[in-house]
Amino acid sequence: MRFISFADQAGNGLGIVTAGGEWRGLRAGQAGYPGDLVTLLQAGAAALAAAHARLRDAPVLDPAGVRLLPPLPHPAKIICVGLNYADHAAESRFAPPSYPTLFARFATSLIGHGAPLIRPRASEQFDYEGELVAVIGAPGRHIAPARALDHVAGYSVFNDGSVRDFQHRTPQWTMGKNFDGTGAFGPTFVTADELPAGARGLRLQTRLNGAVVQNATTDDLLFDVATLVATISAAITLDAGDVIVTGTPAGVGAARKPPLWMKHGDRCEVEVEGVGLLANPVEDERPG
Repeated sequence: MRFISFADQAGNGLGIVTAGGEWRGLRAGQAGYPGDLVTLLQAGAAALAAAHARLRDAPVLDPAGVRLLPPLPHPAKIICVGLNYADHAAESRFAPPSYPTLFARFATSLIGHGAPLIRPRASEQFDYEGELVAVIGAPGRHIAPARALDHVAGYSVFNDGSVRDFQHRTPQWTMGKNFDGTGAFGPTFVTADELPAGARGLRLQTRLNGAVVQNATTDDLLFDVATLVATISAAITLDAGDVIVTGTPAGVGAARKPPLWMKHGDRCEVEVEGVGLLANPVEDERPG
């Protein structure tokens, strides 16, 4: 099952992507609207399946007339994983970590598919990071690794746009990872049953203006999805709708010589095999 969250002049809604590629959906307040994705995840797998069945008969959406939102526009927790590919750790001049390197993003930084990634006025060091997202379904704490994937409802795609000079001003990365309009997320939420267990073995590519700049597979993750869920839940209760951004492979702009920064007029695409293609233009922050 593939879900989208969208907005148009009539309001916000939830839709699905059919096997034939159609978008069908209902807006909040319309008869039959099943609720937003967080509400469905909280209600459980049966509610998610029932909503998908109901939306198969919903009106067709015109892609030109709607704006895609992040599949989960306001996650309670966005937990990101740094240095989770050995080749990226090496290009960043870090030893591969023996324990996941975690940091937080905030929902104010999120944009959807097609929306502009905003290069801030404060910096020209705006970098791309293509990543796989795991979305929590069943809540839990102290989750055993063997049961961890039971808590993952599905997956999506992320571009962890990073303002490098701000990121590296301190040992904590929060500032450089949370500029408004820098975290692209989407276009779809894909349920776990559509993919290999743990989303293993999927090709991940990032393309800047059509050129491949990152090319890896999720088998290269140092800490796989199950390990991340188990590790995070040792300290933090994971709730339905929480998002884990699992890390980026080598090829980031900061590691290139000369550095390759995103700039106004660029187009950045992140594609994860079987999950989706997330594409965003890059625009300079407007004065004001």
